[in-house]
Amino acid sequence: MNAILTEKLERAKSIVLLGHVRPDGDCVGSVLAMYLYLKKTAPSKQVTVCLEKPLEKFNYLSGFSEIVTDADAVSAPDLAVALDVSDKGRLGGFQRLFDDAKDTLNIDHHITNPHFAATTICEPEASSTCELLYTLLDSDQVDEPIAAALYTGIVTDSGVFKYGSTSARTMRIAGELMEKGIPFGEIIDGAFYRKTFVQNQIMGLALLHAVENADKTVIYSIVTEAEQRRLGTVHADLDGISEQLRLTAGVKCAVLCSEMEPGSWKLSLRSLEPVDVAAIAMRYGGGGHIRAAGCTIVGKRAEEIMEEVIRAAEAQLHV
Repeated sequence: MNAILTEKLERAKSIVLLGHVRPDGDCVGSVLAMYLYLKKTAPSKQVTVCLEKPLEKFNYLSGFSEIVTDADAVSAPDLAVALDVSDKGRLGGFQRLFDDAKDTLNIDHHITNPHFAATTICEPEASSTCELLYTLLDSDQVDEPIAAALYTGIVTDSGVFKYGSTSARTMRIAGELMEKGIPFGEIIDGAFYRKTFVQNQIMGLALLHAVENADKTVIYSIVTEAEQRRLGTVHADLDGISEQLRLTAGVKCAVLCSEMEPGSWKLSLRSLEPVDVAAIAMRYGGGGHIRAAGCTIVGKRAEEIMEEVIRAAEAQLHV
């Protein structure tokens, strides 16, 4: 196991594992993989996983039912480990546990990470936090449940191995995880492709509302809070829409602008070369990856926001 990780873990009796708000596959996969690994290799440690309630589609992962969703139910730990968290603010209601911990560690792969923990292990070149985490663990101790969690994070954050962050190492690690006996086909379907009826409905609505810029290189869609309420969706049901928009022929930048509550808009941005959407998101206090990023904007009309974002994307395209 990585020397830094070993040193941190050896000093701590109580450990809290944290992820970001609205946890995705890489977040859920990395915290549960770390949880299962510690339960196996360090059974004397008190280990707790704290997350906002994840999507039920990840309930096939071991340890899913043991996730604590109430920050007040947990005491400040000796060590708080934030996994797949690009900024301390992304800890949401669990930030108190991180701030009150005796020691902190952040394991992440976002290029915009400001190194907010006492110790940060960040590798922006990695396809996912799960890929990075695997390199820090003793591979001989990675059994099928741990491998399933790691594989979940890798396939979701790499877009099933098609995003530019996918490397030869990504594929080698995925192969090693497959050798642990995981049901890799079922994981890919369940974690990445399968959608509920209302998820298909909201995606259809977003695609119907899609608008292209003049030269058809930028595409966006606006989904209001009222539309989501009418269909009975939660915000997590919008996952995958920005990526579907990006797949439009000729498009270099795609944006889903969705209203989280009246006047608060969440932007999910996806791109192809040469558009750096992380740079665009950072203008609004967000971040992420060069080809996948996000931010939240309050106090502006959606149309005004999209005019600004289109100009920013076009400026990169027309250099």
